[in-house]
Amino acid sequence: MNDQFYRMKRLPPYVIAEVNAMRHAARQAGRDIIDLGMGNPDRPPPQHVIDKLCEVAQKPTAHGYSQSRGIPGLRRAQANYYGNRFGVDIDPETEVVVTLGSKEGLASLATAITAPGDVVLAPNPSYPIHQFGFILAGATIRAVPTTPDEDYWRALESAMAFTVPRPSVLVVNYPSNPTAEVVDLAFYERLVAWAKENEVWILSDLAYSELYFDGNPTPSIMQVPGAKDVAVEFTTLSKTYSMAGWRMGFAVGNKALIGAMTRVKSYVDYGAFTPIQAAACAALNGPQDVVEENRLIYHKRRDVMVEAFGRAGWSIPAPPASMFAWAPLPAALAHMGSLEFSKELLTEADVAVAPGVGYGEEGEGFVRIAMVENEQRLRQAARNVKRYLTSKGVN
Repeated sequence: MNDQFYRMKRLPPYVIAEVNAMRHAARQAGRDIIDLGMGNPDRPPPQHVIDKLCEVAQKPTAHGYSQSRGIPGLRRAQANYYGNRFGVDIDPETEVVVTLGSKEGLASLATAITAPGDVVLAPNPSYPIHQFGFILAGATIRAVPTTPDEDYWRALESAMAFTVPRPSVLVVNYPSNPTAEVVDLAFYERLVAWAKENEVWILSDLAYSELYFDGNPTPSIMQVPGAKDVAVEFTTLSKTYSMAGWRMGFAVGNKALIGAMTRVKSYVDYGAFTPIQAAACAALNGPQDVVEENRLIYHKRRDVMVEAFGRAGWSIPAPPASMFAWAPLPAALAHMGSLEFSKELLTEADVAVAPGVGYGEEGEGFVRIAMVENEQRLRQAARNVKRYLTSKGVN
């Protein structure tokens, strides 16, 4: 019956769900699957954050409806984060809204600003919500590259010259999910100038702001003078503080976009549970050593994975940021395609990865590997991969 519904018709099959179902079935059958498919942090949140959640949850007054746009203390904490981390002044009253994770925030903003038939520029490959939040809101997507080179800028110019109606929104995501590519501040400066010239809104997804490696901190588009005229940026506590299931994120930036998004949210949700918002304040305002600790752990995992998989016969470029590696299929098996390769890796090597085609047709030929298992498990995955590749005659 679902195929009768208009918006269901606009959604393709979720390719990654096919591999997830196979992984679940394998685990139900008792197999030890090393799950590198979903970006689900395996580390716990800081203890003081959990303690604050429990403390506030004990209060009888903490269980009513909360504030849809976020409690004042949390909006102030997020504004302070931008001040401390990026040197950017953010008004917690008009330039911040708390979201139920950045995914919900992107979808709510798409609902707020999209008219049927609008054209939105989104990267391909990309995290699905970057496209499908707008598709569900009635927009048409025109794909632009993910790699931020000169081809990217040519694609933007071509889109503006030849698309009717002219695109009104551009989505960017650096460090990128799934490709782990990064940009510098000069890229954002050029992007803000382009957006002003072409009257395009920019939505920046900065979910992996603190998972950078090799001493190269991730910039924010908000560091560009005048960025607030055209841009909103999304961040989340999911990866920074290992709070993925808490669904706690933020949007900051342009007052008109934040206002529209806040109004839509006021109709559809009452905000996150107040104790969770209080605990999020504790995360942002409390000791930040956990952020550096998580960064170092993912950095070590990256190095172990690249080295161990390389010795196994699968060369993987070292990602400069994020919790993912964007790995080309082994050359001898590239003909299989990313979905069949992912299925076979699961069934024959007990290793789950995400097929690149699940992030758009330009993701074909790659898989996304999430560094969400410890170093010992990553080495075990490499041994399993080596055995699999040898069985295929690759080694």
